[in-house]
Amino acid sequence: MLRNKSFVKRTRKGNIVRTVKEHYLRDDIICGTSSCVHPVCNASTQPKPLSPSPRDSIKWKRHYVVPDTNALVNHIDIFERPIINNVVVLSTVLDELRGLSMPTYTRVRAILRDEERAWFVFSNEHHRETFIERNADESPNDRNDRAIRTAVVWLTKHLKPLEITPVMVTNDEDNLRKASDVAACRMDELLGVYSEHPELPDMMGSVNITDRKSDDVWTGYDEHLSPVQVQAGLKGGLLVQGTLQIAPYNYLEGSVYATLPDGTEQRVLVVGRNDMNRAVQGDKVAVQIWPKAQWRNAPSTALVDEDEDKVPSVTEEPKKDDGGSAKRVRRADGSATKADKLDDPAALDTKLGEPTGHVVGIIRRNWRSYCAFLDPNFTTRNARASNAPTTVSVLAMDRRIPKIKIRTRQADSLAGQRFVVALDSWPRESRYPLGHFVRALGSAGDKATETEVLLLEHDVPFQPFTQRVREDLPAEGAAWTFDAERDQVVSGKRHDLRSLDVCSIDPPGCTDIDDALHATRLPNGNFQVGVHIADVTNFVKPKTAMDTEAAYRSTTVYLVDRRIDMLPELLGTNLCSLMSNVDRLAFSCMWELDNDANIVSAQFHKSVIHSKASLTYDQAQARIDDSAQHDTITTSIRDLNMLAKKLRARRMEAGALTLSSPEVRFRLENDSQDPVDVELKALKETNALVEEFMLLANISVARKIY
Repeated sequence: MLRNKSFVKRTRKGNIVRTVKEHYLRDDIICGTSSCVHPVCNASTQPKPLSPSPRDSIKWKRHYVVPDTNALVNHIDIFERPIINNVVVLSTVLDELRGLSMPTYTRVRAILRDEERAWFVFSNEHHRETFIERNADESPNDRNDRAIRTAVVWLTKHLKPLEITPVMVTNDEDNLRKASDVAACRMDELLGVYSEHPELPDMMGSVNITDRKSDDVWTGYDEHLSPVQVQAGLKGGLLVQGTLQIAPYNYLEGSVYATLPDGTEQRVLVVGRNDMNRAVQGDKVAVQIWPKAQWRNAPSTALVDEDEDKVPSVTEEPKKDDGGSAKRVRRADGSATKADKLDDPAALDTKLGEPTGHVVGIIRRNWRSYCAFLDPNFTTRNARASNAPTTVSVLAMDRRIPKIKIRTRQADSLAGQRFVVALDSWPRESRYPLGHFVRALGSAGDKATETEVLLLEHDVPFQPFTQRVREDLPAEGAAWTFDAERDQVVSGKRHDLRSLDVCSIDPPGCTDIDDALHATRLPNGNFQVGVHIADVTNFVKPKTAMDTEAAYRSTTVYLVDRRIDMLPELLGTNLCSLMSNVDRLAFSCMWELDNDANIVSAQFHKSVIHSKASLTYDQAQARIDDSAQHDTITTSIRDLNMLAKKLRARRMEAGALTLSSPEVRFRLENDSQDPVDVELKALKETNALVEEFMLLANISVARKIY
């Protein structure tokens, strides 16, 4: 069935155009249940991840979970827990998520790709019996809520023969009230089914936390401007926009790089909690510039942590220095005082040289999950049951983030622990943002716990590779061997260079050998030099799960006692490692160089090599220095070293920039692998040798491409 949607819109040139969109409605959309006996579902070959035996409860018996958009946006941390499975995500909800919260949409898509989670997208917007038109007096949000309820009604009838109940989960009271003809509940009621996981209620977040006392005269932050007001202010030049960057040494000092009304790009200081107005590190904000009389220099000293319940509004009297000028005095909240204002206009540019401003609106939040610990000043103010919820302050490991208020039943057990929290909101009446507990990491000071904190805070993906990624590995596994016909040597698309005296030079203990070199003297007195790079593309095909995961990880990360691989170990340290005495696929850059290291010719091709030696920098240097050694590998390394020196001298003469910093090596205890000593790495000629030919390969490839 085909339906047409038409609407008019104005183009950038001011023309009015009519747009028609076709919307197809179908009868062959399945419910996703593997045991469904309906003719359409039974005949379909599409994946059906939903289990015929989902979780059982007293109220709903066997049931599937059908969250609405707000449930996913507000509680995505809970839905990411592996215990929440057999979930039906409606296409209406996915479409809303894409426009409302792209990070949440991405996280939901990641769960849907995990076959073990048993999540399924039901395309209710394209099903003949579940698609609905928007009524004339209906808002888009109300229409989508009605579409969700309509889909749940259809699923209820469809799954009745299987005795499975779809349960709509929403915290929208109006949506819940209108869902009287289907099974529906709030998020907290759903979590009651998972009583064996008492930490789940703590992850719901809190929206009613207050940290004000009865004698507190603080009246809250300024209201944020609406998006329409912000856009009007930006367009009219009354506001500027930029990303708020908090100083790592002073959490009450922020700045925004923005284009000022006069067209100049300059840093705008945003100093103090009041002027930051509930913005946190990384938020894109709209800022109102203060008058020049209030411009100032950045504070020169860091602020100590303030008491969580008191932010004094009184100011100290300005103190006089020996020269009689007023010293800068700041409130405890970090905002400017009258002592900051100078009456001498001539001194404005020198003493108050940087613009200052006030955040008036949030254009885009940049909230994420934060590793944190319980505020050491926290004490239980009143007697309470051990499992009673209480409000506590937590401090993020990232010192640029303000204290976070969470409500938890685990306050006693969280003392001395590292854990993850997420931000929910920041009402103007609350001095601090409100969040919720996500998960515990472990005891503070424990090596494994602190390592996980380090990886999480720097956004390093360290989870094990998924089954979908592992399925892209060669079926032979570690038994994979080179095959001349399969690997295109017979067809001539790959060159056989196994006869060359190739070797690799790497740090000690290196197992992921991704490059190797060789040098051979030619009859005309020149040198054939080759750089061989592991041909990863032979195993990692475009658009595969492994390709996507490798792009996400970007690089292998090395820690003191471990490494976080970009590719599964079978590839990174075996099949794509140019180890000695085995055939390995490579991509080779081959030159003919004269005695002055000038390039006579260059070739690029896929190859297969057979490395004759895997050397460390020290071993290669020892071969160069030992005049008694004259084997082919040693001669090759000496020739490479001679040519590398000439290449380096030429680069330096051309004005090359040298970037270098001391490298350290950790000495580990054999049994525990704990670091026991640290030492500087001594750089040798062989370090520069490898560096020069890697640079030459990149330069040559760039010239070939461009």
